[in-house]
Amino acid sequence: MLCWISSVMSSTADRGGSGVDLESARPLRLKILDFWVDRVNMEQAVARAENFLHDDPRPHAVFAVNPEKVFRMRDDPVLRETLRNADLLIPDGVGVVWAARVLHGVRLTRVAGADFMESLCALAARNQLGGFIYGAREEVNARAVRILEERHPGLRIVGRSHGYVAAHDMDVLVQRINESGASILWLALGSPRQERWFAEHRHDLKRIRICQGVGGALDAVTGQARRAPHLCCKVGLEWLCRLLREPSRYRLPRMS
Repeated sequence: MLCWISSVMSSTADRGGSGVDLESARPLRLKILDFWVDRVNMEQAVARAENFLHDDPRPHAVFAVNPEKVFRMRDDPVLRETLRNADLLIPDGVGVVWAARVLHGVRLTRVAGADFMESLCALAARNQLGGFIYGAREEVNARAVRILEERHPGLRIVGRSHGYVAAHDMDVLVQRINESGASILWLALGSPRQERWFAEHRHDLKRIRICQGVGGALDAVTGQARRAPHLCCKVGLEWLCRLLREPSRYRLPRMS
C-alpha cells in the first residue's frame, strides 16, 4: 500500500497538477497508472448491476479494485485482461479512491466488495432472482447462505458449492450453475483465482447475468473474519486494520 502511494506521488510530480476539478469532464472508467476503475458510488454501481439484468444475455463481470490486486496484475496477464474487460470495476481500496482524486481530480466513494455483495442480495430479493455462491470452505459457504437469506427476506440462493472443486469436476459444477436457474453468481475464491475462473468459464455460463468476485466476503458474513470497526471503514483505514491482523497478506511487490 505504502509503496503504491509512493508510485502515485511520483506520477503526480511528473504530470504536474493544475488543482482544477475535472470530475464532470472525465469518462466513466478512469485509468490510473497501469489499472482501471469505474467512477461509481454504491447507488450508481447497483443501478448499473440492475441494467445488466436487462442487458444482452451474457454474464457481466463485477470485480473490486484495490492496491493489492493492482500489484498482482503486473505479473499476471490473465488477471490484468480480465479486470480490463470487466463490465464494472468498483473502487474497493481507499488507495484507489485517493489516487483518483490526486491524479484526476475525481472524488470517488469507496465501494467495498463485501458491501456490494449485500446490495446485490437485496437487488436479487426485490426482483425475485436466484443466486449461486461458489467458494470458501463447505461450512462457511453453507452458513453464509443461511445468514444471507435471513438478512434479505425473499433472497433465493438456488445453488451453492464450496471452493475446493477439482479441475476434473469443473464441468459438472458449471452444469449445476446453469441448471440452477441463478441469475447472479458470487465467486468467493479469492484473487486472482476468481478472475481466472471467470476468464476460463464465462462462455459456458448460459443463464448468469451478473458474476461478482467477492474474495473472502463469506468469512466476513459468517464472522470467521472480522471486518474493521465501522469508524475505520468510514475514514478509509480498513486496509490498515487488515494489515495489522494479517501481515502475511501484504507482501512487498517486486519493483521493476
